Amino acid sequence: MLCTAAGAAELPAEHGKAADKCENAVADTVKRMRGKDAQEVEFIGAKRQISPTPEEELGVKGEGRYRRPGGEQVSFSYSCAYNSTTGGTSGAMFRETGVSGAGRAAKAWEPDLASVSPEACESATAAALKQKYPRVGRIAFGSDSRKLRPAPNEHTLLEAQGAVERAPGMNLVPFTYRCEFESHTGKLLRVETSDAS
Repeated sequence: MLCTAAGAAELPAEHGKAADKCENAVADTVKRMRGKDAQEVEFIGAKRQISPTPEEELGVKGEGRYRRPGGEQVSFSYSCAYNSTTGGTSGAMFRETGVSGAGRAAKAWEPDLASVSPEACESATAAALKQKYPRVGRIAFGSDSRKLRPAPNEHTLLEAQGAVERAPGMNLVPFTYRCEFESHTGKLLRVETSDAS
C-alpha cells in the first residue's frame, strides 16, 4: 500500500515539474521569436492540461499571454512535452490566438488578401538569407505562423517565423521575416529578416 500511495503522490509532483519546465521552455520560445515585442509572459493555470504521451512523456497544453510595448495583450495557446526521466523538454510551440486591450482597434482592420503573396515574400526572404549567409543550407518557412497587420501608408505587413541552416551541418536557427506590400497593387516593397542569435 505504501508503494501505491507513493506513486499517487509522485504523479502531481511530476505534473508540477512538467508544467514549470514546459512553461519556462515556451516562455523562452516566445521571447526568442518575438524579441522585445514579448514582455511579461504569463500562463493561465486553469487552462493547463497535462496528459501522458505514447512516447512515455507528459504532454503539456495550455494558454498564456504576453504584453507588447504598446500595451496590447497577445493571447496564445501552447504545447510541449516533458521527459520525466531526463527532466528535459521538447517540442515547445506556441500559436497566437488574439490581441486585446490597445490592439482592439487594429482587429477591425481587414487585410486585402488578394494583394498579398506569401510565395513572393518567402522567395524574397530566401534571397535575403542567401545574401546574409552565402553557405546557407535548408530554409524552412512556418506557414502556420503567418500574420497580417496594417503598416503605414495603407500598406500590408506579412510577418511569420521560419528556421534557417546557416551552413550545411549547422543547427536550424529560428528567425522572423517581414514583408511589406503595397495594398492596392500587391507590389512587394521590402523584406527584412531577424534571427534570435
